[in-house]
Amino acid sequence: VQLQASGGGLVQAGGSLRLSCAAAARTFSTYTMGWFRQAPGKERELVAAISWTSSAAYYADSVKGRFTISRDNAKNTMYLQMNSLKPEDTAVYYCTAQSSGAWSPRGKYDYWGQGTLVTVSS
Repeated sequence: VQLQASGGGLVQAGGSLRLSCAAAARTFSTYTMGWFRQAPGKERELVAAISWTSSAAYYADSVKGRFTISRDNAKNTMYLQMNSLKPEDTAVYYCTAQSSGAWSPRGKYDYWGQGTLVTVSS
């Protein structure tokens, strides 16, 4: 499974960005998908995840109410709408996928994209 993240960039605090993740996989629609991020000097953390039916979503406490994860299975694409961005959101964001169909957002992710850099200036 190949995952290609895009949409990162430089934005001022309070601004918005939308990340996209395009998947080259015939079975994309059966995967739980997620976004991780890793800031310089920090551990990688799960930001958000979405079930294959979009019926369930998970958000880290730090982004609840500001970020929205979504997916379009017809387009094999996942999105992360990021609003009210803060400097502490600065990180490389990675899209990931679980091949298991069960909803386990904090479980093991099998596939990873290359990452897209988000920089939020104060």
